[in-house]
Amino acid sequence: RWLVAGRASRRLVLVVVFVALLLDNMLLTVVVPIVPTFLYTTEYEGTNSSVAPARTEPAPPALKAPPFSSMFSYFDNSMVTVSGSMSAVDLANGTESSHLPQPLASSPPLPSRCPEGEEFLAKENIRVGLLFASKALVQLLINPSVGLLTNRIGYHIPMFIGFIIMFLSTVMFAFSGTYTLLFIARALQGIGSSFSSVAGLGMLASVYTDDFERGNAMGIALGGLALGVLIGAPFGSVMYAFVGKSSPFLVLAFLALLDGALQLCILQPSKISPESTKGTPVFTLLRDPYILVAAGALCFSNMGVAMLEPTLPIWMMQTMCSPKWQLGMAFLPASISYLIGTNLFGILANKMGRWLCSLIGMAVVGISLLCVPLAKNIYGLIGPNSGLGFAIGMVDSSMMPIMGYLVDLRHTSVYGNVYAIADVAFCMGFAIGPSTGGAIVRAIGFPWLMIIIGVINIAYAPLCWYLRNPPAKEEKIAILSQECPMQTKSYTTQKTLRDFPLTDDSDVEAE
Repeated sequence: RWLVAGRASRRLVLVVVFVALLLDNMLLTVVVPIVPTFLYTTEYEGTNSSVAPARTEPAPPALKAPPFSSMFSYFDNSMVTVSGSMSAVDLANGTESSHLPQPLASSPPLPSRCPEGEEFLAKENIRVGLLFASKALVQLLINPSVGLLTNRIGYHIPMFIGFIIMFLSTVMFAFSGTYTLLFIARALQGIGSSFSSVAGLGMLASVYTDDFERGNAMGIALGGLALGVLIGAPFGSVMYAFVGKSSPFLVLAFLALLDGALQLCILQPSKISPESTKGTPVFTLLRDPYILVAAGALCFSNMGVAMLEPTLPIWMMQTMCSPKWQLGMAFLPASISYLIGTNLFGILANKMGRWLCSLIGMAVVGISLLCVPLAKNIYGLIGPNSGLGFAIGMVDSSMMPIMGYLVDLRHTSVYGNVYAIADVAFCMGFAIGPSTGGAIVRAIGFPWLMIIIGVINIAYAPLCWYLRNPPAKEEKIAILSQECPMQTKSYTTQKTLRDFPLTDDSDVEAE
């Protein structure tokens, strides 16, 4: 009885979608502070193992061994006395000895924590950006197919497939030790995320048919997305710094198993339930200018934070000399404000106008991005990142319900394809952002990257005005699709009345 009641409850469906988006975005952001430092530790410090003795060498000078030469340690800015037995190390470090006078002349106290290898970090911007973008690129390619699949078999089976793939990806992240394996795990996550997000949002839109209720439900579901982003980066940085790389992913794998059990209880993953009405084709929806404007707002507003994910931790390592745990904590203000923004404007956007809410949001996104390079330490990032997260919450909580409303107004009320387009727009931001962001940082620097994407957001914001009062494309079809049960009943009645005069037999009249 509990299962039957639960499967009929719209709120429990909302809970399932909330948890799925939460775990997906926790995995999305938990890698943000881990991957740059993990690759630096395993690849740069691993290949430059000759530097390691200099790091652990402050103890031998305390021994009574006679000194033969002095060497400067780049890690703690101190002179290290090397005994005669270390002459092989001196030869190995011969390339570095020519640069000894320069650090001795100026040894500021703060940069002692700064990592070496400026050239390696510059190249790492591109590699980390491509790794982060791989998830969105794969998701971009898979989304249209998932939209068609949901029209044919319903939302339940794709939702469960998404859980299985996400679980495999999480386990692979936990035990991957090379860049290639991390890249494959990230791409696999894109497939699982495509199934979960398209099926989840489409399910919500089909369950909550009233536009006002749908806006509130979308705001709550996006709160799960926000909570995942909120917890992911700080959780990953703290666990990686104090427990190890595998620990955050193993915790997420356990939570994913709980999500799978919840889906088995609430949903019916073995049930095929195709849509009764054929949905509007994806290419027809893509020719609708109003849907394109809404998709562009989703894409460009999220592209800003997508560019920050791979580049901000490395910029902090270079300019602020930040320790590992701070690299994820820098995203905490953005995540908290995004959580507040999505829940607040899920309700307010309907009252103030979703077009106005998204217009203001995109303008604030641009201003916040312009302020990020002005920060001199982690505390200076609190204001810009808070404004960025709050503004993206405004845009997302406005645009997701608008997508469903535009389909109701201008097309057939089947939501798989339109939320595939919404997810494609979201993924384009997270695909173009990290992949091009790393290259732009290497070419002209991090501040110019923020200026470029900030100006793009401010310039795009006025286009949201076109969503103020979108016209119905074919008013008759929209009315028929909204009142389908009533029209079917009247059609059946008319057919019976038309057949009645043709026969005088009482049996036919009874029929």
